[in-house]
Amino acid sequence: MKIQIQQLKKDAGGRRILELPSFSIEDGAFYGIVGSNGAGKTTLLNIIGGLDQATEGRILYGENAVEELPRKEVTMVFQQPYLLRTTTEKNIAYPLKIRGFAEKEIKKRVKELAEELGLSSLLHQKAWTLSAGEMQKTALARALSFHPRLLLLDEPTANIDPATTAEIERILRKINKEEGVTILFITHNLAQARRLCGKCAFFHKGKLVEEGESAALLTVPSMELTQRFVAGELLI
Repeated sequence: MKIQIQQLKKDAGGRRILELPSFSIEDGAFYGIVGSNGAGKTTLLNIIGGLDQATEGRILYGENAVEELPRKEVTMVFQQPYLLRTTTEKNIAYPLKIRGFAEKEIKKRVKELAEELGLSSLLHQKAWTLSAGEMQKTALARALSFHPRLLLLDEPTANIDPATTAEIERILRKINKEEGVTILFITHNLAQARRLCGKCAFFHKGKLVEEGESAALLTVPSMELTQRFVAGELLI
């Protein structure tokens, strides 16, 4: 799903927290957003996902550039997974049930995702008894259950172990490549952004400082501020 951001601004608490020029995220892209805390990354993700509203500007979705969010084709995964107080299986199945999928289709899709993410032995376990990594894999499986066209990820591997991170990265690459899912990925981990993202944008204090191919942007950026960030300097 193509995303077009047009002169987007967001005000909160009497100040401007996001002010972006017009730019596009192409259909099928694996697009990363990096930057320090307070850069406006999550604010943008929430606006794209319909959890917040812009003060000015607009976002257009799909090749037909419609302003209305196509909710049935968009999903989000957060740094802290929010799961239903039920089993792993029912969490994964929930989006399919509310969309009216047949029971046979639901069971097939749940089984497929559980095998893909190593959750098969945990399907009947209560979600609140899972480890942090297992919870995040369950949240991702639930998000992917209905084959979304746009996946919004807000630091989904920030609080989990390296092995689980590798599993999640593998399936994200797979769905991006094989299913053409557009992925918008927020991360503080620059090595992870280089591994996963075709293009990246660096945000600072609510503004887009630099955008480009990840290999170049995160290695030899053009802008001084990006250079300082990539070098590990704490930007105030």
